[in-house]
Amino acid sequence: MSVKDALTTYAENTWCPGCGNFGIFTAFKNAVKELENRGVKTSNILITAGIGCHGKIFDYLNLSGFYSLHGRAVATAQGMKLGNPDLYVVAFVGDGDAMGEGLEHVLFAAKRNADVTVIMHNNGVYGLTTGQFTPVSPKGFKGPSTPFGSVEEPLNPIKLVLEAHATFVARGYSAKIKELTNIFVEAILHKGFSFVDVLQPCVSFNDTYEVYNKNTFFVDRIGKTKDEAVELSTVSEKIPLGIFYKKDKPVYHELELEGKNLFTGSLTKEERVKRIKELLKI
Repeated sequence: MSVKDALTTYAENTWCPGCGNFGIFTAFKNAVKELENRGVKTSNILITAGIGCHGKIFDYLNLSGFYSLHGRAVATAQGMKLGNPDLYVVAFVGDGDAMGEGLEHVLFAAKRNADVTVIMHNNGVYGLTTGQFTPVSPKGFKGPSTPFGSVEEPLNPIKLVLEAHATFVARGYSAKIKELTNIFVEAILHKGFSFVDVLQPCVSFNDTYEVYNKNTFFVDRIGKTKDEAVELSTVSEKIPLGIFYKKDKPVYHELELEGKNLFTGSLTKEERVKRIKELLKI
C-alpha cells in the first residue's frame, strides 16, 4: 500500500469499498491539517479507539495514541487527558460499543465535562461481526441476531449525551466531508466534552447512503438551551446535521488537578528517592 500523505500509515486498509469510514478518515485528516494551521501541534493530538470496524482507524492514522478495548475508549481517553492536560485527546467509538457496553463511560465523561472529543461511527450494526443490531438500530431491523426484526426501541445518542450535560453535541454525515471536517475542528477545539455522532453507512450490512443523501440537512443555528438542542436534533421528517449545542463550563481535569500537569510536573527519580528516604527517615 502506498502512503499518500503524512497522516496515513502503511497499514493495509481492509474497510469494504464504499464504507462510510473512509469519509470519516478523510475528514479527520483534513481536520488535523486545519488544526495545525490554527496553531495546534499534530504531536499534541492523541487518539484512542474501541474494537470494531471503526477501530481500524487507529491503525490507519499516523498519530500517537493508545488502542483501547471494546466499550472502553472513552475511559482510556479520560486517563490520557488527566495524564497530560496539554494534549488534545480524541476517542473513536462505534455505536455498538459506545451505546452498549461503553455507555456508562460516555455518560459519565459527559457528566463530569471531561475535556475529550468522542467521535461515534454510527452505522447501526455490528459490522465486524457481520451485521447484528445495535442499541441504536431502528425497531424492526433484520440481521443475524434478529432475523424477524428487532422488537426494541432504539436509543437516541444525542438526547442521551445532552441529558448527561455534554457541552458540545453535533451530528455529521460521512459523505459530507467538508462539513464534517469543520465539525471535527470545532469539536476538538471546544474546551469540554465534545460528542460527534457521525452517520456512517455500512455498505455490507446496512447501506443507508440513499436514505441519508435524500433526507439530511444542516441546521442554521446552535441551540441556546439543552431543550432547544434536543428540538433541533429531532425533526421527524428529515435528519438534521450540524452543531446542536455548545456551552462553556469548567472542565473536569482543571477542577480535579487544580491546574497541575501530572506529566510535565512529575518529580525526577532522584527527587522521588529523596522524598521516600525522608518519609522512611533513612
